[in-house]
Amino acid sequence: MEQRLSFVTLAVRDVARARSFYVDGLGWMPELDVPGEVLMFRVGERIILSLWDRKAFEAEVGAAGADGIPPITLAHNVATREAVDEVLSCAQRAGASVSAAVDRDWGGYTGYFADPDGFRWEIAWNPGAIGKIVLP
Repeated sequence: MEQRLSFVTLAVRDVARARSFYVDGLGWMPELDVPGEVLMFRVGERIILSLWDRKAFEAEVGAAGADGIPPITLAHNVATREAVDEVLSCAQRAGASVSAAVDRDWGGYTGYFADPDGFRWEIAWNPGAIGKIVLP
């Protein structure tokens, strides 16, 4: 696994409220804006901040909060579908708890692993424009 970060995803309770804060309040320009679902901002040359609906986050990642998963994920995007499985296998050999990769409704292929403290890393192949932004 390359030493780099592609996305930081925050599980938010209200995407519209988050949009109001970041876009209207701070003046940030979204790269992707799907009302009520997700809002993505380029925050560096190859890094995206993603604000994702908390219920959708929990449906994919697991219950968030004090007794569950931290309401944040870190993502490492790769250039091929096969690389997702390779990185997840590497993480598993290192001792991570791994959730197998699956095809996503939005056209990508992703899986997760948890580090020793339970922080979730999403390993993703995203064939869309937003996925290409973060690849070296």
